[in-house]
Amino acid sequence: MPFIRVSYMEEQYDTRLLEQISKTIMCTLITHFNVPEDDYFQVFHAHRAEEFFYSKNYLNVERSDGLLYIHITLKSGRTEQQKTSFYAMLAEELSNTVSIRNEDVFVVLVDNEFDDWSFGNGIAQMLDRQTKRGD
Repeated sequence: MPFIRVSYMEEQYDTRLLEQISKTIMCTLITHFNVPEDDYFQVFHAHRAEEFFYSKNYLNVERSDGLLYIHITLKSGRTEQQKTSFYAMLAEELSNTVSIRNEDVFVVLVDNEFDDWSFGNGIAQMLDRQTKRGD
């Protein structure tokens, strides 16, 4: 049940590329974290150059204006190894499918719990599913 926010500098990516970025992120989540295909919630935010700040070389990573900030909120429970291999796989897939430089794939995973989600109707649906499964 990830929720993804992607921020980028405007005019760096056209509509076709944004759609491909979205699909690549989702496919990587499905493959790597076993996310259901229909658990698809993403928003993209374009920022003017004067609103988009980053270090061009923090931690010896040479970033460009093609930088993508990918913020993924998801249920806790992934190991450190799962997370680090996810970062590598996502950067590789974005590089292969959309020609985004690995250096420009900036990912933040934020863990939370079932009671932190409502998918609509003012209901914590995941708590209901957890109770029915006996988790």
